[in-house]
Amino acid sequence: MRIDKLLANMGYGTRKEVKSLLKGGNVRVNGQPEKSPKTHINTEADEITVMGEEVEYREFIYIMMNKPGDLISATEDANETTVIDILQPEDTVFSPFPVGRLDKDTEGLLLITNDGQLNHRLTSPKKDVGKTYFAIIEGKVTEKDAEDFSKGVTLDDGYKTKPAELNILVSDDHSEIELTITEGKFHQVKRMFEAVDKKVVYLKRIKMGSLELDPHLELGEYRELREEELNYLFSITNLE
Repeated sequence: MRIDKLLANMGYGTRKEVKSLLKGGNVRVNGQPEKSPKTHINTEADEITVMGEEVEYREFIYIMMNKPGDLISATEDANETTVIDILQPEDTVFSPFPVGRLDKDTEGLLLITNDGQLNHRLTSPKKDVGKTYFAIIEGKVTEKDAEDFSKGVTLDDGYKTKPAELNILVSDDHSEIELTITEGKFHQVKRMFEAVDKKVVYLKRIKMGSLELDPHLELGEYRELREEELNYLFSITNLE
């Protein structure tokens, strides 16, 4: 990789600004001054410093966010604030994007990365990665609903969902449930409950597979995935 691209990717400025750093003698490779922006770097072997600070190069970033209910799951939007807009500059330099999507008014677990292969496999219907939601439902959710969900329900457009696991926590006029689905049709959870004449009034994603939302993350907060969490995601998607 060219040194100017590497430094730009790591947040040291635009290509033009990086060239100025190089020209000014502020960059060293393996202890030697480097002024050419065209120099190719071995990211696994070469040691790079900028003004005496070692550059720790990495290609990918993996973030867990507790998404608030007023952000859209997109990289950019002309009218709305996106989940990328609230990231710090040192994270946005990686050009990350949300894994799948959560509706604007849905809170909870959202993964953000720039690893396209992991994103593809986590969102692929073939992988059957379960997504678990906590929801408050207007209407009494019954065991009959759980049985219907376990067989798949027919949505308003005629599509029959895959079997889903509905766990009833509280059953009354405003029921509380947990629902695990393995697909991600548009507004799927809301439409599944509409199919049994009920309405979702609050929705939060709490798990993806066995990866749980960090309970210490407040709405709008995020952190990088821990090594064991990342290894788990790689394992369920057959990535190494």
